[in-house]
Amino acid sequence: MSAVQSRLVIRLFATFVWFTVLAGQFWRNLGGWWGFGAIAVIVVVGSIIGLGTQRANARNRAAVNAAVNAAVNAAASDDTPTDRDIARGHTYQAALAPPLNWRKFPKTITAFLLLATLSIAWSYYPGASALGITLQLITTLAALFLAVTLTWPELLRTLAAALRWVLALSLVFELFVAIVVQHEVLPFFVDYGTDDVPKAFYWSRGLLLDGGPIEGIVANRNLLGFVALTAIIVFIVQLKARTVRRNSGLVWLALAVGMLLLTRSATVTVSLVAVVAALIFALWARRLHDQHRRPLYVVAAASVLTVGAALALFSSQLFGLLGRSDDLTGRFDIWASVTQLALERPVFGWGWVSYWVPWVEPFNGLAVRKGVTYLQAHNAWLDVWLQLGIVGVILFAALVGSTLWRAWFLAVDRPRLGVKDTEPFAVSALLPLLLLAALIAQSIAESRLLIESGWVILIVLAVVTKRQQHAPRPMP
Repeated sequence: MSAVQSRLVIRLFATFVWFTVLAGQFWRNLGGWWGFGAIAVIVVVGSIIGLGTQRANARNRAAVNAAVNAAVNAAASDDTPTDRDIARGHTYQAALAPPLNWRKFPKTITAFLLLATLSIAWSYYPGASALGITLQLITTLAALFLAVTLTWPELLRTLAAALRWVLALSLVFELFVAIVVQHEVLPFFVDYGTDDVPKAFYWSRGLLLDGGPIEGIVANRNLLGFVALTAIIVFIVQLKARTVRRNSGLVWLALAVGMLLLTRSATVTVSLVAVVAALIFALWARRLHDQHRRPLYVVAAASVLTVGAALALFSSQLFGLLGRSDDLTGRFDIWASVTQLALERPVFGWGWVSYWVPWVEPFNGLAVRKGVTYLQAHNAWLDVWLQLGIVGVILFAALVGSTLWRAWFLAVDRPRLGVKDTEPFAVSALLPLLLLAALIAQSIAESRLLIESGWVILIVLAVVTKRQQHAPRPMP
């Protein structure tokens, strides 16, 4: 297989991986847990093969480079890939991308996963912990495949393709339910044993023609809203970087905005505000010399404190503006239950399990509202505290904080591709910062940062920003 064909296969599989982590509930609703398990096996096997192929390519790099240099010296014209070629994802150069340097791998990822694995020793539910850690490692493997085998332009391209698939299929699905089915739809292969099924269990309630809220193929308006927000960020970056055609890019952007509005998700609205704020501060920082950014940091810190004070003093009014109850749709009760349980084992927690398993203590009945047993703390930080204690929170904060630190300076500093600091700012260098801003804001009301797409994006950004820090490459 030629280098071009090999890169095409990798990009197609990467798009499939992105789609799976973004819309895992689609596979579960469509084929049940057995069907989803088959998809997970495909992702694992493909990721291992992809990482192995990348390693083999790297081993042959010296020989290939020597052959290329000899050919270039013998030719009349030089067709060596330029920085612009690499920035646009030149397939030949990408195929020779070096493997991950484990000495420069983010140590915070290793530390957090090691603690989660060791927690089996003191876990209250060792069997469930072993299952949860296995799934966490599988998800991490998929993230490493994306981070290691793809160039930055390919990451942007494959993520955008997967987002388009999720949005397009969600629109078609909701139209089909609203026009053809004309009633609520439950997931396939699930028997709830009653006709009085809680609304939260429905795949779609068929409210598209009523203006929403809609759930899409991911079966949850908050998840669909966050996918739409992610798509808005990615599509705008692509348009500004001119890596897509303007007309088609605007159409997909309009679809993403429409889907975001139709979900009516308050948590995503908060994430959108965080993204806009991060963008404003990043663009402001780009206009300042790195020695003159102290006023910016003071304003940013004051803004965070002001927002925190506003939430503490005027929470009921603010939640009302977002269309939510005073207790954030029952989240306060869940947080209180989780906090009380976490205080029983505050240092090392009850043991890692990731998404809660409802058949073991203490998760069965821990968070029940209107007949629905919730399997998360609806706050990633509380979830980590519950499962890995204060030690886990410290390591998780180090992982998120160090990634945010690198993403910030990647976004606001000029690229350093040589000795001189004269390169123009890269539009796509803003993407890690904006995605992290959205994820961190979402983590206050959801635990998605710990599983599936949230964890994959976090690990991908942690690895990519670390590699970019040590071995800068052009970005569009």
